[in-house]
Amino acid sequence: MKKTGAWLVVNALEQLPISHTFGVPGVHNTEIYDELNKSTKITPILVTHEGGGAFMADAVSRTSGNIGTLVIVPAAGITHALSGIGEAFLDGIPMLIISGGIRTDIHKSYQLHEWDMHTVLSGITKKTFKIKSHQEIMPSIFDAYNIAVSGNPGPVFIEIPANIQLFKGEVLEIVSFKKSEIKPEILDTQIDQAIQIISESKKVGLFLGWGAKEATDISVQIAERLNAPVSTTLQGFSVFPGNHGLFTGMGFSAAAVPAAENAFKDVDCLIAVGTRFAEIPTGSYGAKVPENLIHIDIDKNVFDKNYQSKLAIEGDAKQVLEGLLLALTKRNIEKTTPHLLNTIEKDKQAYYKEWSDHKFDKVNPYNFFKSLRHHLDNDAITVVDDGNHTFLTVELFQNLRSKHFISPTDFNCMGYCVPAAIGAKLANPDKQVIGIVGDGAFLMTGLELLTAKRNHLGIVIFVFHDGELSQISQGQEIPYNRKTSTELGDFKLEGIANAVGAEYLVIENDSQINETISTALKEAKNDKIVLVDVNIDYQKRTRFTKGVVKTVLENFPFNDKVRFIGRAIKRKIFG
Repeated sequence: MKKTGAWLVVNALEQLPISHTFGVPGVHNTEIYDELNKSTKITPILVTHEGGGAFMADAVSRTSGNIGTLVIVPAAGITHALSGIGEAFLDGIPMLIISGGIRTDIHKSYQLHEWDMHTVLSGITKKTFKIKSHQEIMPSIFDAYNIAVSGNPGPVFIEIPANIQLFKGEVLEIVSFKKSEIKPEILDTQIDQAIQIISESKKVGLFLGWGAKEATDISVQIAERLNAPVSTTLQGFSVFPGNHGLFTGMGFSAAAVPAAENAFKDVDCLIAVGTRFAEIPTGSYGAKVPENLIHIDIDKNVFDKNYQSKLAIEGDAKQVLEGLLLALTKRNIEKTTPHLLNTIEKDKQAYYKEWSDHKFDKVNPYNFFKSLRHHLDNDAITVVDDGNHTFLTVELFQNLRSKHFISPTDFNCMGYCVPAAIGAKLANPDKQVIGIVGDGAFLMTGLELLTAKRNHLGIVIFVFHDGELSQISQGQEIPYNRKTSTELGDFKLEGIANAVGAEYLVIENDSQINETISTALKEAKNDKIVLVDVNIDYQKRTRFTKGVVKTVLENFPFNDKVRFIGRAIKRKIFG
């Protein structure tokens, strides 16, 4: 039989868990878009920039059972999307990237968009495919999906030349999708070793990353059985309920909140699940990890990179933890840590009071997050960006459901929040979706709210507006006593709201927090985009900022440490 390549592409995509595609149509993919327009299963979403489309696709994968999918033009479409693809790659998020390609049937050079995309993408994708015949299309797309979602998930790229899309070609059959998932075998001996280490330890702690996102209930049972304090990575902030008494916060180094730092000080056995011990959650590698480290991860390549494990178990987090819980239950292994719950709660309340009592000139971040939690549904999805607001959120806000807090992490890309909030809302139309973003990050992708307007999406974006790249400016102030290239200048957020058709609200001080948040969420329920201008006060630094600056400085060579400290003191005195 003969079919066009575009027909085969869409037929394959319709067999996969895909609800939307994101991109911009161009001369090399219009035939695919024409076929998508006929689809009753997949809705193509026009974006204002392919970078925003990639962040939307990322959020679909993080917050739902569907895989985020791009359909973009080659060359410029690829380079625009690179930031979102890179974020997905480093954060372990599955994504399909389908691009058109130059014609392969006309043997002409210097065609429009003629460029080797595969070399560039090889470093930020799990695999790339270049289609050479109609027969390859459906099997390649199915292979790409299986690769994207298996093992350590990530993006996979497929280039489909324009002539193959446009013209009919011979195919032997219309292939049906078969899911392929190979999980490493968990050996009983490994579970036995873990039990032995746990049994011989006095105090166990849990450190959970994004890889534990499907194992929340099991993690809670293990934590309660072992009376273990629980900490998470930034990306994994949602995987353990924030209102649980054993939850301490992100990280457990000097850059963590007091509840986490104190609870983990005397932990002599750490069960780390689905985490790579990356720079952010370890506070620039300032975390003290005990010798008895049980490290569980689907990717064997993460073991012993930054911290040496006593026992490394390669496997799916949920599967391994199920085996561990079963063994703990059968052997009736439980642990008690006197006063742990009271101490964690006391430390949390003391830290909140420290923020509550601080005198702010504008909006007190603690009061904002306390009110936000009160007004949000339990299953609301919170999206943040990269910046000072990110660490304020994880220090002062409680997330209650797994995969309901998402953030750019290891790629750490600014501009994530607005498009990711759009992707999350498209994937979860019946849930509240709110974004919290710094003004610098908002300026990068804020016009993507046009996409939200076009698709009648009710989302609320809280812009922490202080006119600076505050996370970096605070990092500059401590060692340099000056700021360089971090002041944004004055701009009118209301003008941007008017331009994209969003409702505009302002929180100028603490007295306006409750009413404005309530109004914003009510407006969003009526499918309105709401942009809230938050006159945030960043004068009090987060524990993360202070802890990381201190840890980084301590790890400097002695002579350079003296030089930096001396320079800071000199500038402090003489200006």
